[in-house]
Amino acid sequence: MQHLTKLTIFYLKTMVINMWNVKRFSELTIKELFDLMYLRVETFVVEQERVYQEVDDNDLDAIHVFKYDGDKIVAYARIFKENGHITFGRVVADKNHRGTGLGAELIDEVLKIIEQIYPQQEIVIEAQTYVESFYKKFGFQSIGNAFLFNHTPHIKMIKNNMKI
Repeated sequence: MQHLTKLTIFYLKTMVINMWNVKRFSELTIKELFDLMYLRVETFVVEQERVYQEVDDNDLDAIHVFKYDGDKIVAYARIFKENGHITFGRVVADKNHRGTGLGAELIDEVLKIIEQIYPQQEIVIEAQTYVESFYKKFGFQSIGNAFLFNHTPHIKMIKNNMKI
């Protein structure tokens, strides 16, 4: 319950400041769920020509972070705990909004939420290799070699969030 309280407080502050939506699965409206799944499938399955189970059990426990432009979600990511660390994934910007800085804005928001709700915990992600340098700008370090995940090359990356 403590995490829900922190999330609610952070969500209210975030909504007032910059119109990011931050919700647990049970808080999503049917329309929001449809919109975020539409963007994810449109990008990761159709555009990237990958056949895999896009919706998974992590969606149920994740914190969903997304931004609308009009009636369409234009940026999305999800945050969740996995194997003793914090992770995020399904990071996506609508194809018409790429190259505008929205992706960096999204990662900034995700990292703020993680620091607020899961302070000083290590973040481990599995990034598509073509965006490895993008995540390095946020302090992530690559670990090991590239591997295939859902038919796409990925790299494990870690960010130590411990305060010294």
